[in-house]
Amino acid sequence: MGLVTTSKMFKEAYEGGYAIGAFNVNNMEIIQGIMEAASENNAPVILQVSAGARKYANPVYLKKLVDAAIECNPNVPVVLHLDHGADFETCKDCIDNGFTSVMIDGSKYSFEENVAITKKVVEYAHERGVVVEAEIGKLAGVEDDVNVSNADAMYTDPNEAVEFVKATGCDSLAIAIGTSHGAYKFKGEAKLRYDILEKIQQLLPGFPIVLHGASSVPQEFVKMCNEYGGNIPGAKGVPEEMLRKAATMAVCKINIDSDIRLAMTANIRECFTNEPEVFDPRTYLGKAREAVKKMVSHKIVDVLGSANKA
Repeated sequence: MGLVTTSKMFKEAYEGGYAIGAFNVNNMEIIQGIMEAASENNAPVILQVSAGARKYANPVYLKKLVDAAIECNPNVPVVLHLDHGADFETCKDCIDNGFTSVMIDGSKYSFEENVAITKKVVEYAHERGVVVEAEIGKLAGVEDDVNVSNADAMYTDPNEAVEFVKATGCDSLAIAIGTSHGAYKFKGEAKLRYDILEKIQQLLPGFPIVLHGASSVPQEFVKMCNEYGGNIPGAKGVPEEMLRKAATMAVCKINIDSDIRLAMTANIRECFTNEPEVFDPRTYLGKAREAVKKMVSHKIVDVLGSANKA
């Protein structure tokens, strides 16, 4: 099938009341686990690459790994997406090197500056058949090169969202309704501003919305990490039932990264502790890959609702 864009994918997700999983990838085992889960559940999938992943694995390696994943799973619709592109040059580089979707994150700028840089990326991308995700509002939390304090976080204004989409021509929009980056999303009770999402849906009917910082931080993985020598107390994510509700509304793309990290780390730590004689990376990375596959499969079936939608 090869790489596709999100255009048809999001249209079907919006109309069908489900969302596409956008999973951050950093190495071969993560890509294999995600793709095996997508293939077995006949689900479309977005493989997204952050600035940190580009630095760690080298963009060339990552692109070739994705090419191999598509060759091994030809029936899975796959989008290769740049997550949190910081500037035009980064977006251009990814577009020129085969990405089918890019995100330009101008949320740190003023509204006018965000519009200007997003519009520039949109014009370049659309001329080459690539779609663009943008962001308005500011999510709290830390992930790779994204670092926003709680004091600086800001909910998306629905009226500004409408003006922004019309001014830029972006294809999807990441909004801030209470999710946050990283594994420490909530200190008290989790809450998402569905009223903001509903208002945007009313003002922009049919337009696909994206949720960043939407890992659920499964407590079984947090517990495993801590039992086997880790130190991540108090980690707390977005309850899965909240994400499922958002997926029945205008949210067509849900980003998941921390859950993958926790699943891998928990299982590697357990292997090191219970099987200290193991020194073959294939053993502990194989366990990590299987954990990613199971976790992604659960997300596809029970949270995103995207099983059998390929």
